Amino acid sequence: MQNMEQARFNMIEQQIRPCDVLEARILELLHHVRREHFVPEDKKAMAFMDMEIPLGYGVFMWQPKLEARAIQELRLGRRDRVLEVGTGSGYLTALLSALAGHVTSVEIEPALSAMAKSHLHAYQRENVALEIGDASCGWGDGATYDAIVLTGSTPVLPAAFQNSLNIGGRLFAIVGDAPVMEVKLITRVSPDTYETVNLMETSVAPLQNALHPERFVF
Repeated sequence: MQNMEQARFNMIEQQIRPCDVLEARILELLHHVRREHFVPEDKKAMAFMDMEIPLGYGVFMWQPKLEARAIQELRLGRRDRVLEVGTGSGYLTALLSALAGHVTSVEIEPALSAMAKSHLHAYQRENVALEIGDASCGWGDGATYDAIVLTGSTPVLPAAFQNSLNIGGRLFAIVGDAPVMEVKLITRVSPDTYETVNLMETSVAPLQNALHPERFVF
């Protein structure tokens, strides 16, 4: 147990703080939502490492610093409604739901959604709706959100996500092709105005069925 807590402490101090995640409530949350509970049994030793963790189906848990940075950048409050595209292990879902009013999390692989549900059970979150489907190009028949996070990359960012933001809403997305992708925070300032900040470069696995640019065929 002592080793686990030391590993968690080291993760926060050596990986997450250096990634400019300094907000006290975020660092505190990382102590309470126990990452090791969301890692596949045979990958427990990797729970606090600075690397992606394979979940199967071509899906990976992000590096801890990327998860923490996403949570901080989205500036979530108790009234916020959140859309998460790609439930994965449910870890990011647990972090989001601790800060926001409601989280709709969509997963294309039913087995991963079931795994996430079992992981989240211990946290008894009443404000999470786990849904199954392909949300790679948007979700929710006109539903709008205060925050949206895509947990896989997308070569092209579908306009549907920006259009689904409420005024003041924030979208956290990783856009581009390997080996270098851009982490973007897009804020809807007015009905027709968006503000984009490029936060950092990274490379993560793409969403299944992610939108690709049209290629010219001769």
